[in-house]
Amino acid sequence: MNWKAVLFDMDGTVLDTLDDLVDSVNRSLAEFSLPPVDSSVVRRNLGNGAAFLIAHCVPPRTEEDLCTRVLEFYKPWYDAHCKIHTRPYDGILPLMQKLRAHGLRLAVISNKPDTAVQELAAVFFPGMLDVVVGESPGIRRKPSPDTVLEAISRMGLAVEDCVYIGDSEVDIETARSAGMVCISVSWGFRDEEALFSSGASILVHTPEELSERILQ
Repeated sequence: MNWKAVLFDMDGTVLDTLDDLVDSVNRSLAEFSLPPVDSSVVRRNLGNGAAFLIAHCVPPRTEEDLCTRVLEFYKPWYDAHCKIHTRPYDGILPLMQKLRAHGLRLAVISNKPDTAVQELAAVFFPGMLDVVVGESPGIRRKPSPDTVLEAISRMGLAVEDCVYIGDSEVDIETARSAGMVCISVSWGFRDEEALFSSGASILVHTPEELSERILQ
């Protein structure tokens, strides 16, 4: 297809953010004398926003008020510590450069708080992205199509002009809700079995393979 724009999920798709997320979650838990969690717990609960992540990392039956306090500590802490270990996945920067050279517009969509999304995009992808959209008041987070449709609207394009790239079941559902083609990547936070069981129809294993799929 002759797409005009590529919309990327951020965590697990273009940026490997796991170590900073694990560190920030465990620092937040420690602040309230709660036990730390393994990276596998953080990994499997990523993709649905910060509130979901914290709610699934605190011990079972933790009181709602305490969950809220942990979340309120976590958000600014992560904002301030979101780029210590975080890096683009190998091949992502050349991929973006190639897509831009072919005239495609690029956007990043995330359920991460918008402040962190904007900072990470500016640091790691300067001048490469036309639109960056994170979680913010008034726009429902994925898998609602709101963030995707907001990005498409800002670029002045139609849904059929765009393809969505992600690494999780949340991304597959988001693209389906928006009426878009979704290409799933295998290098992120979900394994192939989980992606296929969630309805993945196109799966790529390297940024080079992704480039071929988009530009074919």
